[in-house]
Amino acid sequence: MTKTISLVAAAILFAAAHRVPAQSPSATIDLSKFPAKEVSDVVVPVPSEIFIVLDKLGTPNWRAELRKSLGKNTGNRPQVALLLGTVIAEGFIAVEAEDSERVKDIGRELLVLAEAINVRKAVIARCKSVTEKANAKQWQAVRTEFDGALQDVRGAMEELGDDDLAQLVSMGGWIRGTEVLTSVVQKNYTPAGAELLHQPQLLNYFTNRLDRIKNTRLGKDDLVVRTGKMLGAIRPLIGKEDGSKIPVENVQRINQMTKEMVLSITSPGA
Repeated sequence: MTKTISLVAAAILFAAAHRVPAQSPSATIDLSKFPAKEVSDVVVPVPSEIFIVLDKLGTPNWRAELRKSLGKNTGNRPQVALLLGTVIAEGFIAVEAEDSERVKDIGRELLVLAEAINVRKAVIARCKSVTEKANAKQWQAVRTEFDGALQDVRGAMEELGDDDLAQLVSMGGWIRGTEVLTSVVQKNYTPAGAELLHQPQLLNYFTNRLDRIKNTRLGKDDLVVRTGKMLGAIRPLIGKEDGSKIPVENVQRINQMTKEMVLSITSPGA
């Protein structure tokens, strides 16, 4: 199994059903021990394993990583899909911060965005459960509901023939997750932490998906085009196959690019 598939934020990567059993992790990262999962099935943007490792590397202030605003739905379907992904990623961050009010806000926003792309019925029960579990501060259960909500949304979108749009949800989650990952890593830089960004196969997968639709109406959307350009700019910064380390300067550049992209996705003028 390649370490890139196990990744992150990096968006990163895998669903709760495929999580590694909870253990006391070491302060270093052995990405080869993450569960195998096909890149094409990427749904969840920020898995618990990544949070566990980051906590070991420096005990992040997760509340400081939360956005003040979740963004605004403009009615543009590609933007809504990307925004939905960033909101889901925000949910995982809020869980790590154990911020029940923020979690409930995110659950409500998820429902609104799901309605905007005609999959509201798929997540009504999940969003209700998110609120109930957040009130009870059952954080693992909340995380599980967010996992399930993403899978339900994606499944519903695929049933409607919106598979390409569903991929944008994953990309939105990856972008927001990577912004947070790089923010945390650069504040307490170590080569081991930066290695979480080494995910060329995932970037190649997203790039290939965008290439397939570049001549379609969806592929010509401004945010979709900008996402493709950003992925291309990040690709040479995430480490080489010869095993060379990712320097702090690269982490900072990726953070800036993803931060700007998140701002674009969440902007009323998107």
